[in-house]
Amino acid sequence: MPRRPPLEDDPNDEDFSPSFGSVPKRKKGGDNLTVSKRRKGNTAASRQEEGSCTSSLDRHSKSLHGIKDPHGIRVSLLKWFTDVHDEREMPWRKRYDPSLNAQERSQRAYEVWVSEVMLQQTQVSTVVPYYNRWMSKFPTVHELAKSNIEEVNALWKGLGYYSRASRLLSGAQKVATSMRGKLPDNAKDLQANIPGIGRYSAGAICSIAYGERVPVLDGNVHRLLSRVLALYAPPKAKATLDLLWNAATQLVTLQDTLEVSPAAVDTVTGIQSSDRGYTQYPGDINQALIELGSTVCKVREPRCDICPLREWCWAFKLAHGKNDESSSMVTDVPDIEDTCMLCEPLADRCTVTVFPMKPDRKRAREELDIVNVIEWRSSRVAPERLFLLVRRPENGLLAGLYEFPTTADVSKAISHGAAVKQVYDWLSKIQIKLSNLPKGRGARTVKFEPGVHQDYQVKSITAAGDVVHNFSHIRKTYRVQWVVLEGGEKPPELAADLSSEKCGSGASFIPEDAVTKTAVWCPLTQVENANIGTGVLKVWNLVRLQWEKEVLNM
Repeated sequence: MPRRPPLEDDPNDEDFSPSFGSVPKRKKGGDNLTVSKRRKGNTAASRQEEGSCTSSLDRHSKSLHGIKDPHGIRVSLLKWFTDVHDEREMPWRKRYDPSLNAQERSQRAYEVWVSEVMLQQTQVSTVVPYYNRWMSKFPTVHELAKSNIEEVNALWKGLGYYSRASRLLSGAQKVATSMRGKLPDNAKDLQANIPGIGRYSAGAICSIAYGERVPVLDGNVHRLLSRVLALYAPPKAKATLDLLWNAATQLVTLQDTLEVSPAAVDTVTGIQSSDRGYTQYPGDINQALIELGSTVCKVREPRCDICPLREWCWAFKLAHGKNDESSSMVTDVPDIEDTCMLCEPLADRCTVTVFPMKPDRKRAREELDIVNVIEWRSSRVAPERLFLLVRRPENGLLAGLYEFPTTADVSKAISHGAAVKQVYDWLSKIQIKLSNLPKGRGARTVKFEPGVHQDYQVKSITAAGDVVHNFSHIRKTYRVQWVVLEGGEKPPELAADLSSEKCGSGASFIPEDAVTKTAVWCPLTQVENANIGTGVLKVWNLVRLQWEKEVLNM
């Protein structure tokens, strides 16, 4: 399966839905004939493209948005999918095997589940090596359930949206402990009982692995069906989604009508496969819709010339004036009872890419974090250099990953002195006792008077600069401070409830017994490969650049 278009606005939401941003509310009492500035912009752009609507969609029959020939659509779709099934060599895409027993089907459900989660907002080419490594380490749901967040995050590193990994782990643990190691074989129970699985994922898993006739509607299918039905309505509105879910349901639940041999009937599900070279399994239908939306009916530059659904696509007919039927559907004034109440006014000239309606994007909130890269250097001739990493909670943003001690979402007007105070707050929190006090707080680099009672001293706090990192719903600015501690033969002991271990060797560079610990000292050479996110890696690279500059200036 291809990449899933933008998923959740909040990466902690269950599953993901076609996330198109917020949609402005309609004004009460209005006739909706006023074209917004956004739609005017769309109109101007569309006039430069080939293939334009010759009729207005301001008022039209709701019958325009119905599946006219579900059988013909499905036959053409499945013939096309049979030809492209193996083109992209996706290891999770396998031919449906009706001879599998219950345990084997559950294993297929696990494989599809992993692939679906990884594909959320991630390209197929990126996912393939991650999927192969994952299945090598966690070949079954039982193996995954025996793992921990450290191992899971280490394997997930670089894929982004780490909450996806933690949901897979928690879901596997529930399956192993409460469901005898078998994923539910129907979408209703799967969605209700497994953390992080919503309607889309439940439909994909159960149709592909179990042959259940349930629909899917991700961003690819949403776009495809919006064009087939020429639906120009707020994309996240309940009425819009209901219509599209119903259309997807109609295609997957249509009873097979082709002539088949008895040997081509699944004895478990009763589903038929065709003697004519293609199957009618629900999983194939759903995968075909997703694949077509991803590879042909693309957001920009759709390949209408090779689309198997072009004959039934209202957006294509309207854009190219293909027949009298499309013209009459939008020029004949319908009875009030038959008038579409979903669509908003559309310009007289349009292209296929006008559909679906483009919403106003919700702007990500902006936050400022103070990030303290705390380094300890031993008093040896060739000092050992260790860096303090703190583990995030197992729930929420970047669950279970390590980061440098960070004070999140501070005032954007924070002073340099207040930022320096954050260093002392963190050192106090982890109970590192110092023998010196800062001087020169107004300077870029804060130096300290040496003390006489303790081994550990803060040599300097250097403002390293800012790093910007974008999440789906937050634009983070990391204000980075490089803190150097010196003294002692061993690194400072951390608080009793924190770890005093160093990063160990292995895939995650975190000790196996560190699962319940919240901080570690990590050697300089292992920080880059530790269980850290992309934003933290940006911070690390900024600090490395800072000390490289200092070396050059010595």
